[in-house]
Amino acid sequence: MTTTLDITERLTSEATGLDPELWLPLLRLLAKGQPVELSALVAASGKTTRDVIRSLAAVPDTEYDDEGRIVGQGLTLNPTPHHFLIDGTPLYTWCALDTLIFPAVLGASAVIESSCHTTGVPVRLTVDATGVSSAEPATAVVSLLSPDDMSSVRSAFCNQVHFFASAEAAAPWLAAHPGGTVVSADEAYQLGTTMAHTILQKTISDDQSDASPAAASCC
Repeated sequence: MTTTLDITERLTSEATGLDPELWLPLLRLLAKGQPVELSALVAASGKTTRDVIRSLAAVPDTEYDDEGRIVGQGLTLNPTPHHFLIDGTPLYTWCALDTLIFPAVLGASAVIESSCHTTGVPVRLTVDATGVSSAEPATAVVSLLSPDDMSSVRSAFCNQVHFFASAEAAAPWLAAHPGGTVVSADEAYQLGTTMAHTILQKTISDDQSDASPAAASCC
Protein backbone atom coordinates (compact mmCIF):
# COMPACT_ATOMS: atom_id res chain seq x y z
CA MET A 1 0.00 0.00 0.00
CA THR A 2 1.10 3.55 -0.69
CA THR A 3 2.61 5.35 2.30
CA THR A 4 3.19 9.06 2.79
CA LEU A 5 6.92 8.34 3.10
CA ASP A 6 6.89 6.67 -0.33
CA ILE A 7 5.16 9.67 -1.84
CA THR A 8 7.42 12.23 -0.18
CA GLU A 9 10.52 10.44 -1.39
CA ARG A 10 9.17 9.98 -4.91
CA LEU A 11 7.83 13.51 -5.41
CA THR A 12 10.89 15.26 -3.99
CA SER A 13 13.36 13.16 -5.97
CA GLU A 14 15.24 14.23 -9.08
CA ALA A 15 13.14 11.76 -11.07
CA THR A 16 10.33 14.34 -11.28
CA GLY A 17 12.53 16.65 -13.34
CA LEU A 18 11.53 19.55 -11.09
CA ASP A 19 14.35 21.92 -10.20
CA PRO A 20 13.52 23.52 -6.81
CA GLU A 21 15.69 26.54 -7.61
CA LEU A 22 13.48 27.21 -10.63
CA TRP A 23 10.16 25.83 -9.43
CA LEU A 24 9.88 28.05 -6.36
CA PRO A 25 10.39 31.33 -8.27
CA LEU A 26 7.99 30.07 -10.92
CA LEU A 27 5.29 29.30 -8.33
CA ARG A 28 5.68 32.77 -6.82
CA LEU A 29 5.30 34.37 -10.23
CA LEU A 30 2.30 32.21 -11.17
CA ALA A 31 0.69 33.08 -7.82
CA LYS A 32 0.31 36.64 -9.12
CA GLY A 33 -2.28 35.29 -11.55
CA GLN A 34 -0.59 36.24 -14.81
CA PRO A 35 1.29 34.26 -17.48
CA VAL A 36 5.01 34.20 -16.81
CA GLU A 37 7.43 35.49 -19.42
CA LEU A 38 10.65 33.50 -19.81
CA SER A 39 12.67 36.64 -19.14
CA ALA A 40 10.83 37.20 -15.85
CA LEU A 41 11.60 33.64 -14.71
CA VAL A 42 15.25 34.07 -15.69
CA ALA A 43 15.45 37.24 -13.61
CA ALA A 44 13.62 35.72 -10.62
CA SER A 45 15.66 32.51 -10.57
CA GLY A 46 19.08 34.01 -11.27
CA LYS A 47 19.69 31.26 -13.81
CA THR A 48 20.74 31.64 -17.42
CA THR A 49 18.13 31.54 -20.15
CA ARG A 50 19.65 28.32 -21.41
CA ASP A 51 19.41 26.65 -17.99
CA VAL A 52 15.82 27.81 -17.51
CA ILE A 53 14.76 26.42 -20.89
CA ARG A 54 16.47 23.12 -20.12
CA SER A 55 14.82 22.86 -16.68
CA LEU A 56 11.37 23.62 -18.09
CA ALA A 57 11.86 20.99 -20.78
CA ALA A 58 12.62 18.42 -18.05
CA VAL A 59 8.99 18.77 -16.91
CA PRO A 60 6.97 17.93 -20.04
CA ASP A 61 3.68 18.72 -18.27
CA THR A 62 4.58 22.43 -18.04
CA GLU A 63 1.75 24.49 -19.56
CA TYR A 64 2.18 27.41 -21.95
CA ASP A 65 -0.19 29.87 -23.59
CA ASP A 66 -0.31 30.69 -27.29
CA GLU A 67 2.43 33.27 -26.81
CA GLY A 68 4.82 30.79 -25.24
CA ARG A 69 4.41 32.16 -21.72
CA ILE A 70 4.30 29.73 -18.81
CA VAL A 71 0.83 29.32 -17.28
CA GLY A 72 1.15 26.17 -15.22
CA GLN A 73 3.43 23.80 -13.38
CA GLY A 74 1.43 22.33 -10.49
CA LEU A 75 -0.10 25.75 -9.84
CA THR A 76 -1.92 26.79 -13.00
CA LEU A 77 -3.98 29.52 -14.60
CA ASN A 78 -5.88 26.92 -16.62
CA PRO A 79 -9.14 25.66 -15.09
CA THR A 80 -9.07 22.30 -13.25
CA PRO A 81 -11.47 20.81 -10.69
CA HIS A 82 -9.32 22.28 -7.91
CA HIS A 83 -9.94 26.00 -7.33
CA PHE A 84 -7.22 27.70 -5.31
CA LEU A 85 -7.72 31.24 -4.00
CA ILE A 86 -4.56 32.75 -2.52
CA ASP A 87 -4.15 36.40 -1.50
CA GLY A 88 -7.36 37.14 -3.41
CA THR A 89 -5.99 35.68 -6.65
CA PRO A 90 -8.08 32.90 -8.23
CA LEU A 91 -5.93 30.03 -9.48
CA TYR A 92 -6.11 26.26 -9.96
CA THR A 93 -3.92 23.27 -9.18
CA TRP A 94 -3.20 20.00 -10.92
CA CYS A 95 -4.37 17.86 -8.00
CA ALA A 96 -5.92 17.85 -4.54
CA LEU A 97 -2.57 17.49 -2.76
CA ASP A 98 -1.18 20.53 -4.59
CA THR A 99 -3.76 22.68 -2.83
CA LEU A 100 -2.26 21.59 0.49
CA ILE A 101 1.40 21.91 -0.57
CA PHE A 102 1.40 25.38 -2.08
CA PRO A 103 0.23 27.36 1.00
CA ALA A 104 3.37 26.16 2.81
CA VAL A 105 5.60 26.78 -0.22
CA LEU A 106 4.21 30.26 -0.80
CA GLY A 107 3.83 31.15 2.87
CA ALA A 108 0.21 32.25 2.49
CA SER A 109 -3.30 31.19 3.44
CA ALA A 110 -5.58 29.72 0.81
CA VAL A 111 -9.23 28.92 0.23
CA ILE A 112 -9.76 25.68 -1.68
CA GLU A 113 -12.88 24.61 -3.54
CA SER A 114 -13.17 21.28 -5.30
CA SER A 115 -15.65 18.42 -5.40
CA CYS A 116 -15.89 14.78 -4.43
CA HIS A 117 -14.51 12.72 -7.31
CA THR A 118 -17.28 10.14 -6.85
CA THR A 119 -20.39 12.03 -5.75
CA GLY A 120 -19.74 15.58 -6.92
CA VAL A 121 -20.43 16.92 -3.42
CA PRO A 122 -18.61 20.26 -2.95
CA VAL A 123 -15.43 20.13 -0.86
CA ARG A 124 -14.23 23.39 0.67
CA LEU A 125 -11.17 23.94 2.83
CA THR A 126 -9.36 26.90 4.34
CA VAL A 127 -5.65 26.42 4.97
CA ASP A 128 -3.24 28.66 6.85
CA ALA A 129 0.18 28.36 8.48
CA THR A 130 -1.22 26.24 11.30
CA GLY A 131 -3.01 23.70 9.14
CA VAL A 132 -6.51 23.10 7.83
CA SER A 133 -8.62 25.63 9.75
CA SER A 134 -11.91 24.50 8.22
CA ALA A 135 -13.13 21.65 6.05
CA GLU A 136 -16.55 21.01 4.59
CA PRO A 137 -17.45 18.23 4.83
CA ALA A 138 -15.33 17.45 7.90
CA THR A 139 -15.01 13.87 6.63
CA ALA A 140 -13.22 14.89 3.41
CA VAL A 141 -10.26 12.74 2.39
CA VAL A 142 -7.57 12.84 -0.30
CA SER A 143 -6.56 9.88 -2.46
CA LEU A 144 -2.88 9.08 -2.91
CA LEU A 145 -0.98 6.71 -5.17
CA SER A 146 2.79 6.34 -5.39
CA PRO A 147 3.69 6.54 -9.09
CA ASP A 148 5.99 4.04 -10.79
CA ASP A 149 6.99 6.31 -13.66
CA MET A 150 7.93 9.88 -12.78
CA SER A 151 8.56 11.09 -16.33
CA SER A 152 5.16 12.81 -16.26
CA VAL A 153 4.20 13.90 -12.76
CA ARG A 154 0.77 15.07 -13.82
CA SER A 155 -0.37 11.89 -15.52
CA ALA A 156 1.43 9.48 -13.19
CA PHE A 157 0.46 11.12 -9.90
CA CYS A 158 -1.72 14.22 -10.07
CA ASN A 159 -4.46 12.67 -12.17
CA GLN A 160 -5.09 10.13 -9.39
CA VAL A 161 -5.06 12.54 -6.45
CA HIS A 162 -8.63 13.61 -5.75
CA PHE A 163 -10.84 14.92 -2.99
CA PHE A 164 -13.62 12.65 -1.74
CA ALA A 165 -16.42 13.65 0.61
CA SER A 166 -15.59 10.70 2.88
CA ALA A 167 -13.62 7.47 3.04
CA GLU A 168 -16.83 5.66 2.07
CA ALA A 169 -17.14 7.78 -1.08
CA ALA A 170 -13.55 6.86 -1.95
CA ALA A 171 -14.27 3.11 -1.81
CA PRO A 172 -14.82 2.69 -5.59
CA TRP A 173 -11.52 4.47 -6.31
CA LEU A 174 -9.68 2.31 -3.77
CA ALA A 175 -11.16 -0.81 -5.31
CA ALA A 176 -9.87 0.26 -8.72
CA HIS A 177 -6.43 1.22 -7.33
CA PRO A 178 -5.27 -1.58 -4.97
CA GLY A 179 -1.99 0.21 -4.25
CA GLY A 180 -3.70 3.45 -3.30
CA THR A 181 -4.78 4.93 -0.01
CA VAL A 182 -6.80 7.84 1.33
CA VAL A 183 -5.85 10.24 4.11
CA SER A 184 -7.73 12.94 5.96
CA ALA A 185 -7.38 16.58 4.94
CA ASP A 186 -5.23 17.18 8.03
CA GLU A 187 -2.93 14.27 7.14
CA ALA A 188 -2.69 15.49 3.55
CA TYR A 189 -1.75 18.94 4.84
CA GLN A 190 1.01 17.44 6.99
CA LEU A 191 2.28 15.52 3.96
CA GLY A 192 2.17 18.71 1.91
CA THR A 193 4.10 20.73 4.48
CA THR A 194 6.71 17.97 4.81
CA MET A 195 7.20 17.99 1.06
CA ALA A 196 7.36 21.78 1.01
CA HIS A 197 10.00 21.74 3.77
CA THR A 198 12.04 19.14 1.87
CA ILE A 199 11.90 21.18 -1.34
CA LEU A 200 12.77 24.44 0.44
CA GLN A 201 15.63 22.77 2.31
CA LYS A 202 17.06 21.47 -0.97
CA THR A 203 17.04 25.01 -2.32
CA ILE A 204 18.81 26.35 0.76
CA SER A 205 21.40 23.55 0.61
CA ASP A 206 22.04 24.20 -3.07
CA ASP A 207 22.44 27.92 -2.43
CA GLN A 208 24.93 27.28 0.37
CA SER A 209 26.83 24.81 -1.79
CA ASP A 210 27.07 27.33 -4.62
CA ALA A 211 28.35 29.96 -2.19
CA SER A 212 30.95 27.73 -0.53
CA PRO A 213 34.68 28.35 -1.14
CA ALA A 214 35.04 24.81 -2.51
CA ALA A 215 32.30 25.44 -5.06
CA ALA A 216 33.87 28.75 -6.01
CA SER A 217 37.30 27.19 -6.51
CA CYS A 218 35.82 24.48 -8.73
CA CYS A 219 34.35 27.15 -10.97
